[in-house]
Amino acid sequence: MASVIDTLARSGPLTGAELAAATRPASILELWRACHAPGIVLRRTGRRYLRLDSEIEGYARLSPSIRREFLTYSLIGLDGQQAALETRAAELEEAAASISREKLDLARRSVGAALAGLPNEPRLLRHAVVMIAGDINYGMAHRVPRPERSSGEMVRGSDLDIIIVTDDSLPGEDAQALDDAIHRQKHYLLMQPAHREEIDYILKPMAQVRKQLAFDRFEHMVACKILCECRLLCGSPLLFDEVMGLVDASGVRARLDALEAVAEAERAAAERTLLDLAATAASGENPLHLFYTSEEGDEIY
Repeated sequence: MASVIDTLARSGPLTGAELAAATRPASILELWRACHAPGIVLRRTGRRYLRLDSEIEGYARLSPSIRREFLTYSLIGLDGQQAALETRAAELEEAAASISREKLDLARRSVGAALAGLPNEPRLLRHAVVMIAGDINYGMAHRVPRPERSSGEMVRGSDLDIIIVTDDSLPGEDAQALDDAIHRQKHYLLMQPAHREEIDYILKPMAQVRKQLAFDRFEHMVACKILCECRLLCGSPLLFDEVMGLVDASGVRARLDALEAVAEAERAAAERTLLDLAATAASGENPLHLFYTSEEGDEIY
């Protein structure tokens, strides 16, 4: 691996991915450790937020993973490069915000196109609400290529997390027609070379929302977490207010806050372990499960 300090002295602050390309380390974990040496400054951009993962005891972890945060959302510089670090950090955060706005606009246009093709569009706009969740709402969307889970097709970064809730009076055939229309848009965005974007969506009635707010099993916990992230995309604002009112009354926000505090403590402990080679060796476990997860995204329930 080329010297991190020499590389940064020549190039100025770099993202983790840029530094990896310049130094060609044996592993990203080795590079991440090297970036915690004296004289090197690691500047994180964006924010961390809660993910729920069935593979983790207690379910709570932070997103992005340590590896993803390092590669995409961190800048590495040297003591004395603080001004350049802050300038590039602002540029990275604005780039992520811009990508988030573009993906939000694409989600809105895609749902609008799906609705426009349906003869019952006015009724759907009164009896359904379409919401957006995920990276976009945190201003953390990215375009790092990744495989779409069901097809293996490569897509451009963060998916479009769309949640559709229908009121209990909407006929089942109308809900099915909307589901089919969104699915067609999902296929179109995935297969069109000009897009290569993934819509990850769920359509559910209010009765299902009420059951999920019991927060009584993993799938319901994930659904509650996503509902707490949601912003109105289109559809009935009255139904959106009703959904958010149920969320607030359920107390799930406080329960998720408690899980996020646990995840923050676990992240700090994981970083300490990964930086302590003796502690890592003594654990007798592969440390990579602390560094990143096999499944960065979650299904929407």
